[in-house]
Amino acid sequence: MRRLLTVLAAGVPLAAAVYLPTGASAATGSQVSAPLNCSTVSVKAPSGTKVESVTTVRRAGGTITGTGLLQGTVDGVPAFCDVTVTLTHPGANDHAKIQTWLPVKGWNGRLQSIGGSAFAAGDNGVGLGTAVKSGYAAATTDAGVGDVLDTGWALNSEGKIDTGLLKNFAERSQHEAAVVAKQVIDAVYGKAPSYSYFTGCSTGGRQGYMEAQRHPDDYDGILANAPAVNWDEFEVATLWPQVVINQEKNRPTDCEFKAFNQAALQACDKLDGVKDGLISDVAHCNFDPRRLIGTKVVCDGKEETISAADAAVVRKIWDGPRTTSGKKLWYGLPVGADFSGLAGASPFGVPAAWTASWVAKQPGLDVSKLTYSQFNQLFKQSQAEYDEIIGTDDPDLSAFRKSGGKLLTYHGQADPFIPTQGTVDYRERVERKLGGTHRVDGFYRLFLAPGTDHCGLRDGKVDDLAALTKWVEQGKAPSTLTATLTNADGKTVTRDLCRYPLVSHYKGHGDPADARNFRCIPAGRH
Repeated sequence: MRRLLTVLAAGVPLAAAVYLPTGASAATGSQVSAPLNCSTVSVKAPSGTKVESVTTVRRAGGTITGTGLLQGTVDGVPAFCDVTVTLTHPGANDHAKIQTWLPVKGWNGRLQSIGGSAFAAGDNGVGLGTAVKSGYAAATTDAGVGDVLDTGWALNSEGKIDTGLLKNFAERSQHEAAVVAKQVIDAVYGKAPSYSYFTGCSTGGRQGYMEAQRHPDDYDGILANAPAVNWDEFEVATLWPQVVINQEKNRPTDCEFKAFNQAALQACDKLDGVKDGLISDVAHCNFDPRRLIGTKVVCDGKEETISAADAAVVRKIWDGPRTTSGKKLWYGLPVGADFSGLAGASPFGVPAAWTASWVAKQPGLDVSKLTYSQFNQLFKQSQAEYDEIIGTDDPDLSAFRKSGGKLLTYHGQADPFIPTQGTVDYRERVERKLGGTHRVDGFYRLFLAPGTDHCGLRDGKVDDLAALTKWVEQGKAPSTLTATLTNADGKTVTRDLCRYPLVSHYKGHGDPADARNFRCIPAGRH
């Protein structure tokens, strides 16, 4: 559990720093001077809801400390007006809180709504504060549920799924937050936002895609990174490493797992034309873990030998879940991604909770003991029961395209918690639905980041929000996203993340740490 808390606590504040740049994106628009009404705010209830309360407080700003498990801080936040609206859905006995923070001075004329993480539907204050610091009016909703690992709301007092809260978490509260936030902005500033944006990663990324799919007029631009789309599938699928370890009765040591990743890097590093400590085209890295059988590695001063059983476990984990008859169910851990989160001594808490509480309806279920057949049954059950409500995988984005919206996503190619290929699969289904790459690129672009894990670029950064605002407001679509990455040797390099399906390739001369010495080419052409 301690490691899980560390992973989550490290991931989300970093993600906020990545997609909530300080000042850069705010500078692309003119600041708005408007009279501030931080007193009485009247809100009309969105369809199907009732307003329970509205509170308005003027806050001094300064340092904002994040609430809940993730915590985090942001300094230098200017004074802001804090408007909290609580909604309920009659008959559901829920209480969904929507927060809108509005800078007292220097509003840039924009709304930025912020998504959640794991089982939290919204931001803990750090993202809101960062957005206000950049001049945005910022909004988020808790959907009436709890913190990132609070899952007590899954079942009601009768032991059945609380469908009202699940609907809130899955979709409707995000839409209602957009409706309410725009009303609040109009009431406080006396005018509507010129542009509205949604930003999120992981759960927040999924929420952004859901907005594009079901509420295409809510936002002009959506930044949805490492999106948890295909929720009903990948959440169960990421238990696969535990199932393999249990069924094969073999858990390689952390040191052995690292040896497989190091060997894969050695084999596939040069696919981009140069040895630079990054695998730029993971989909075409065909390293066979059986090549390491018999290799000796030293772990904590003790020599270990990679066995055929070790290689078999790694091969199954990379390959991904299959039925007992061999049919592929979903994508596996990306080659090069850290094994420890999913193949550690205990299952990763988020998929474990989803599978136990929502799918099996047994919160105490030990998912580390699942057999292949039990896993297959739970996977199919999750699809059957939850695809429609939270799958977030509808490829028909025609209404979003028609509305003029823009959708921008980056996803790390070494993401251990949400398989990158699931996002690629969704993008390809959108292409098939809407007429191919060129037509989809007009409103939806995907960028894959080499060597990047979940919701973060380690010590790196990418100003994707600035790219999105430029696309929305100036019509300049990003062909690349300039990023700083950390390679396998711990060195900082710059790369232009390529628009999918292109990948970065070395030009053959110049410093490999400099993005200017790479170009984007079709994947597989080495």
